[in-house]
Parts: sequence; structure tokens; C-alpha cells
Amino acid sequence: MNISEAKKYIKDSVKIYLKKDEEGAYRIPLVRQRPVFLLGAPGIGKTAIMEQIAQELGIALVSYSMTHHTRQSALGLPFIVHREYEGHTFDVSEYTMSEIIASVYEVMEQSGIHEGILFLDEINCVSETLAPSMLQFLQYKIFGRHQVPEGWIIVTAGNPPEYNKSVREFDVVTLDRMKILEVEADYESWRAYAKDRNLHTAVLNYLDMKKEDFYLVETTVRGKSYVTARGWEDLSQMLVLYEEEGLPVEESLIGQYLRNDRVAREFSAYYDLYRKYQQDYRVEDVFMGTVSEQVKDRARKAAFDERLSLMGMLLDKLRLELRENGEQAKRLKELMNPLRAMKQKAEAGENAAKLAALLQKQADAREQAMESLASAGALSVGDKQTGRAMVRFLREGARAILTEGLQNGQEAFAEVKKRFDAMVETHRKDTEREQARLHSLFGFVEDCFGEGNEMLLLVTECTVQADCAAFINTYGCEDYGKHNEGLMLTERGDMLAEEIRNLDL
Repeated sequence: MNISEAKKYIKDSVKIYLKKDEEGAYRIPLVRQRPVFLLGAPGIGKTAIMEQIAQELGIALVSYSMTHHTRQSALGLPFIVHREYEGHTFDVSEYTMSEIIASVYEVMEQSGIHEGILFLDEINCVSETLAPSMLQFLQYKIFGRHQVPEGWIIVTAGNPPEYNKSVREFDVVTLDRMKILEVEADYESWRAYAKDRNLHTAVLNYLDMKKEDFYLVETTVRGKSYVTARGWEDLSQMLVLYEEEGLPVEESLIGQYLRNDRVAREFSAYYDLYRKYQQDYRVEDVFMGTVSEQVKDRARKAAFDERLSLMGMLLDKLRLELRENGEQAKRLKELMNPLRAMKQKAEAGENAAKLAALLQKQADAREQAMESLASAGALSVGDKQTGRAMVRFLREGARAILTEGLQNGQEAFAEVKKRFDAMVETHRKDTEREQARLHSLFGFVEDCFGEGNEMLLLVTECTVQADCAAFINTYGCEDYGKHNEGLMLTERGDMLAEEIRNLDL
């Protein structure tokens, strides 16, 4: 299965394991919950999907790599206690709490979240001294003498032996206590994740044309040669930072992340072309509707790979802008609840000072909730940004009430509402601006390429990409409706995919 299918399976398993009966007991007892064993090549996103699952379910996540654990750190250290049995005193060995189990309790204490996932990576690379204890852990969820708390689901991961010399093959008795998911590298699944994480357009454009370069592990006379999903993601972040600093991106830098000479060389050549396309095609002019005829003429005459790169740049910019518009709308919607509470207090006769204190209290509560989720590993980047924006608005509103020296509660509410109304107006203008920019984009593509593959790419992106689809569903887009009806998406999409596969850079 691919990583997306594995994510869904694990997420469903966690939901099932966390189901309770009418008395609040877990339907499947802890000892009967089979841990998931995610078996797949390195760098395909096993850890990333665990973070996503925790964030989406609102539960905690504790991650450990088992490669560095000894018997003592995993099971606890021995110490001597005195016991009396039938009138006789004995010295007995006890064990301190496992570092791993202690981390689970610490997260619960810090976050207030008492359900979560304990994710143990490289589980099949444990030290020889620890290996005999793994069977007990997988069956009874016990490290040493301490059990994993109820409400915590065990998910493990590891690499096949061909990728890691430290791998110890599990026997049948051990395997029979786990649910084994064999995961393969799959570009299409990773691409959806990569777009959500705003990976560099050059990386996605290149891989759209050269999918076979997404994941490679080869043995050469010089040793292992490899390219992984992790390498592409890390390279993407480095490209963004180098561009921000105006630093040259050379093949030697790319080769640090893409450890295959051919792939590093070909991506380096494509990246240079991509940067040239950025200079030649003034992307902002396309969205402003001011692109020159000279640029349009070049687009019409461009080879397929150049047109594909151009569309990638345009679609990436569109997606980022519409995502920000959607985040603005989300923040405004969430601010309605504290404003309603403030309005009710003002109408009930509360003075301005108490309303300012109410806003501060709401900001403190939001910050505390964010800190709890963050300490549990369950706070997504989007929720973090939304939360920060809300805290800032609430604190600034309280500060304005006190700074203005307002006394009357109605006046205090009017002051905060004025600030909220200004945000609404800004969002309205931004939405109108995005509608005009979307119209200009459709006009450019229609003028240059008609109903060709480029228009198919644009309409498809507006259909399947969540941020674009949400914007169009909310505010409408006549251009999208017109071109969507005129295209047979399935058949045309298959033809376009075949053309990309046959592309020779």
C-alpha cells in the first residue's frame, strides 16, 4: 500500500482502539490491541503521517527512535528495596520507570490530553539486550514493570533489511502480535502532502515530469546511491532559504540531499531553467492582467516542458493566495464567538474594564490551549497561525479599551467591533482582488493555449485542490464554470498524464 492508504488504516485503527462502552471502558482492552508495524523504505513519510494523525484526531503523540535505546534506558534502572515475606526480610530488585513510559506521563501532565499515540521508530533495530523484552512489550504494553497508560495506542515502524544492516528480523511469535503494513514509496500520495506543506514548485514540477526519480536506492561501485522523499523535502526548504538570501544554488548543494549523481545533475539543470522561466515570465503580471504580448507569444511557442513549468509557477501562486484567503475567513469566523460573548456582557451592563479583562482571559485560554496541543505534538501549523492571530486580536482589543480610557461597556464593545469590521472589510477587498486575479489567470491561459492541456491543468487544480475548490464553491467563478463544462476531464487527464510520462528532459 502507499503512505496515504497506510495513514487512513492507522487512523481508523486508532479510532477503533479508542472506542469506549457505556461505562467508559475501552471496548478493546489494552492487552488485546495489536500494535501497528509500519514496514517501509526510509524517508517515505512514516513519521510525518503519525504527526498528521495526532493533529487531525486531537490526541497526543510521543515519538521515539529505538536505535539508541539500551535495555536500561528502555526498561528502567534496577535498585534494591527491602521486602518482608512471612516474617523474613529480603533484598529485592525493583526498576525505575522506563524513560519511554515516563515521557508519556509527562506529556499527559503538561498537555492535559490523556489519549495518544506512542510511536516507536526503528523497532526492528533494537539492541541485542533489549530484543527479548520486545515480545512482552508488544503483547502486554509493558516496559520493565510499568505499563503504557490506557488510551495510548502503540504504532511502530521499521525499514526492510535491504535498507538497514542493523535490522533484526522478527520471529513468527513476535510478528503474530502486530498488524503489519508494508508501505511502498508512491509519488502521487507524497505529492498531495508536499503541496499541503508548500514544497518548492521546482521540486514538484521536476517530479511531475520525472516521477521515476522520486525514490531511488541503488548499489554502485562507490556504495549506496539514493534519493528519498525526505531528501526532496529537505532540499525544498533549503531552496526557499537560499532564494530568500539571494545565494546561488549549485549542484554541490543539491547533491547533499539527492545522493544520486544523475538525479542531482538533472535536477540542477532543471532548476537553472526554472529560475530562468521565473525571470522571463512575469508571473505577477499574469495575475494583474498586464502581461505583455511578447510574453504571451513566447508562451504559445514554448516547448511542452517549459509550458508545464510555467503552469506550475502560476498554479502554485494561485494555491498559496487562496489558502491565505481561506485562513483569513477561518480566523474571522472563530472570532465571532468571543465577540458574541462580549456583546452579551456589554448589553447586560458590564463596564469597559471588565470587558477588557474578559478579552484578556479569552486570550489566555486560547494560548493555554495552544500550549497544551503543542506539548502533546497535536498542534498543526495552520491551527498555530490561526491561534496566534486570534490571541493578538483579543489582546490588542483589550489594550485599546484601556488605552482609550473607555468606561462604558457599550463603547468598549463598539471599539472592538470596529476593529473586527475593519478586518472583515480587508477580507472582502482581498476576496474581490483574488476573484479578479483568478479571472486574469483564466484569460491568460485561454489567450495563450485555448482549451489545451494547460487549461485542463488549471481546471483540474481548481477542482481537486482543497483551497482552490473551497474559494470557488464559496464565491463562484464564471471562467471555471465555462471551461469545466467544455473539458472532458477524465479522458483528457489520462492523455495529459501519458504525455508527461513520455517527456524527455
